[in-house]
Amino acid sequence: MSRIRILVAGGLATVLVLAGLRLVLAQQAALARRRIGKPLGEESLDADRIWRRALDGDPVELLLLGDSIAAGLGAEHRKETLGGRLAKATARRMHRPVRLRTVAVVGSESPDLPGQLDTLPSGYRPDVAVIVVGGNDVTHRLPVALSAQHLHEAIRRLRAAGAEVVVGTCPDLGALRAVPQPLRRIASSLSRRLADIQAETARRAGAEPVDLRRAVGPMFFDEPEAMFSLDRFHPSALGYRRTAEALLPAVGRAAETALSSRRRRAPR
Repeated sequence: MSRIRILVAGGLATVLVLAGLRLVLAQQAALARRRIGKPLGEESLDADRIWRRALDGDPVELLLLGDSIAAGLGAEHRKETLGGRLAKATARRMHRPVRLRTVAVVGSESPDLPGQLDTLPSGYRPDVAVIVVGGNDVTHRLPVALSAQHLHEAIRRLRAAGAEVVVGTCPDLGALRAVPQPLRRIASSLSRRLADIQAETARRAGAEPVDLRRAVGPMFFDEPEAMFSLDRFHPSALGYRRTAEALLPAVGRAAETALSSRRRRAPR
């Protein structure tokens, strides 16, 4: 066989292998969607309120943006949502009330962040904004550069409004046992890559990133029955508790910085 024929045959074999792999991955993605389903619906609990109202002082303005994790889908009580847990703990740390506002929407991707900001009243100024997004970017195969661009823009707008920003990076989707192999390994690799880019983007834009893969990923791998809700995709009450605990040090630092800035701006 001539060299050209060998190269052509090898090229055709590669094309066939790749086509077969794409078919397998598409079938596995469809299987994962059927396994997960939507037993939790698409509406999260409304946890927006002033938490620890009896404490002295003006409330800390806490804003949550992003996807279903930021929205708290899977929690059974509003105090168990990510926002509820962050608000309660921040109030305890700062010894003052916290007003929670959530614009995160179930199913959101990074390109949806600007639209979430657009829903805020024109005079609203958050002290601290927490962004958790990325899982849907991976499952819907968004280009990483596009995800980073919209995350950077959201952080820029929040910083321009005077907010301190904390970014919880994309969780490791390799913990999703409802997703078959090899798709799960691919999702894990893609989510890790996105998380690294998110962390770099956050730091460059003036936000503090929190690596959720490192902070809570091992717990979701080791205790899936306890850490995931009934759909095996979204966190359970315990999953949200652990995620909030991972974010709280950064959120607390952000709140302290924001209140210091607020005091400096106050008329004397």
